[in-house]
Amino acid sequence: MKKSIKAPSLADALIPIIALIIMMGSAVYLYGDNSSFGPNQIALLLGAGIAAIIGMKNGHRWKDIEQGIVNGISMSLGACLILLAVGSLIGTWMLAGTVPTLIYYGLELLNPSFFYAATCLICAVVAMSIGSSWTTAATVGVALLGVSEGMGMSAAVTAGAVVSGSYFGDKISPLSETTNLAPAVAGTDLFEHIRYMLWTTIPSFVIAVLLFVFMGFSETGMEKVQRIEQMQTLLSESFELGWHMLIPLALLLILAVRKMPAFPAVSIGALAGAVWAVIFQQDVVLAMANPEDNPAIGILKTIWTALYDGVSFSTPDENLNSLLSRGGMSSMLNTIWLIICAMSFGAVLEKVGLLKRAVSTILHGANSAGAMISRTILTCLGSNLVTADQYISIVMPGRMYKQEYEKRGLHQLNLSRSLEDGATLTSPLIPWNTCGAYMHGVLGVNPFDYIFYTFFNVINPFLAVIYAYLGIKILRIEPPFDIEAKGSNA
Repeated sequence: MKKSIKAPSLADALIPIIALIIMMGSAVYLYGDNSSFGPNQIALLLGAGIAAIIGMKNGHRWKDIEQGIVNGISMSLGACLILLAVGSLIGTWMLAGTVPTLIYYGLELLNPSFFYAATCLICAVVAMSIGSSWTTAATVGVALLGVSEGMGMSAAVTAGAVVSGSYFGDKISPLSETTNLAPAVAGTDLFEHIRYMLWTTIPSFVIAVLLFVFMGFSETGMEKVQRIEQMQTLLSESFELGWHMLIPLALLLILAVRKMPAFPAVSIGALAGAVWAVIFQQDVVLAMANPEDNPAIGILKTIWTALYDGVSFSTPDENLNSLLSRGGMSSMLNTIWLIICAMSFGAVLEKVGLLKRAVSTILHGANSAGAMISRTILTCLGSNLVTADQYISIVMPGRMYKQEYEKRGLHQLNLSRSLEDGATLTSPLIPWNTCGAYMHGVLGVNPFDYIFYTFFNVINPFLAVIYAYLGIKILRIEPPFDIEAKGSNA
């Protein structure tokens, strides 16, 4: 006889979440920036274990819970493959001179006073063109971090500008996966969804750019000019530089615009970098090769190593060495470890019904537009915290709240916009979320460090809640669920 499954109580739902928060806080307190290199993973697995025990207490079988974990992890495998490809791309693009060329010309063109704002705008344009915040951060973002290093500027602020610009462009691009997913879940039209998002997105982005302009005013001085000249000299002495070194980047952007999936597109970009290294940077490649190998074998082994273990440079400048010595699939393994553990925790919570139970409590008493939208955004944030995946954080609240919006006479565009404001934008702010882990792995800056400077990602959700409570651009439907939207105050 099949064992009956008991509905979880609110205490059941809160115990693993509270336990995780305590363990995560302890990990950060004890290990600081190193908490993402093992301590957080242990906390997530222990949290998953606590949730599994509660699930079995309520009648769930371990076999079913285990299958839920497997299914949850499988959802993140695409992201893991992209991460491995990005690691290879960074390694070969460093070796090929693609990233050093971007850094060199960036130092030439960007004024320190407006660097942060320019970084945000450049990433926004690229992300809007290709529909991918991840690709933008891994290519243009990495180069701009290098320019920041060359100018002696803050890596945390630069990373915040990269993330802000990348997620703005991603959010309003019709090529973006999340921008297509949110209206699909809510049942709205893609381009109506984008137009409706602009009411919260554009003001938030303008405020963010102005804040970056303000922060850049202090970044002046003769020492920065001398530092820029020194960095440019070392780059020109170490690599063959020129606009032709940017062809691998142009190829990747073309593939992205043509909607090639990210994993093959990034992989092709990495291989293009390897070819460019062989053609244009033979002296650099041979300098890294084992002198006992013949040149052909030495070049092959160096390229192969760059793909799986990155590159290591030795110049008179230690800061430049630290900047350029990176990449390879191995550099992403810790990030993948974090993603797998985070997805395991989220999968258990979803499988045994704890997540749904917690969300149903949040919705209780939400009768006004302000209450519904603010709780939707908080649910998306909470889902990003506990399931560690932005796609789940869009799909799950979208499914659960769709009928609730209709019951309250709110158009589904309110829901689709809130899903993006709450789920898409908060995902890179959480170190163990797939997006936060990715940004950490690519940019080399912990989300706990750049979170204070991701102005766009932080301002937008708050502005959306303010709009909801003030009744600004809240679309209503007439009972009984007439789908023709009318603008109205909440």
